[in-house]
Amino acid sequence: MSELRVLHLPTFWTVLLDIVAWFVIHLGVVAAMVSLPVDRFSPARWPFRERSWELGGRIYEWMGVRWWKDVLPDGADILRWRSFRKSHLAASTSEYLERFSRETCRAEATHVLTMIWAPLFFFWNPVWVGWLMILYASCENLPLIVAQRYNRIRLERLLRPARRRAS
Repeated sequence: MSELRVLHLPTFWTVLLDIVAWFVIHLGVVAAMVSLPVDRFSPARWPFRERSWELGGRIYEWMGVRWWKDVLPDGADILRWRSFRKSHLAASTSEYLERFSRETCRAEATHVLTMIWAPLFFFWNPVWVGWLMILYASCENLPLIVAQRYNRIRLERLLRPARRRAS
């Protein structure tokens, strides 16, 4: 495979640039996403709505999500400002569950947008490191996306009766 990088730096500066770039990407995406009103995220809209291949969340259960999702970090623990804790249910009202469901959409979008930046690293890294950055972005974000989708399917199942009664 031919070399894609445009910028050639000594190894120390390349590694430092990788670290700084990921830090800026993470903070930038999170800051942008938490600044958006939660009403802009709807579990009924693409890409957040449940898909038939998700089998009502069973596909994620087959992946073992019930056992490992609780060890994943909750961004609200790190970003205490303007954050919504998703590590456990704090209430059972339909308003709270609706907000929780929308927050899972926001979190999913945040992790997808973070992953999208990974190919940028090909511009100043050797190709093998660029692929390593894609692997890193995938390993860091895909489990969090899976957990958000799984939780949202479960929340939407709880909300369906309340929505039927309201309409």
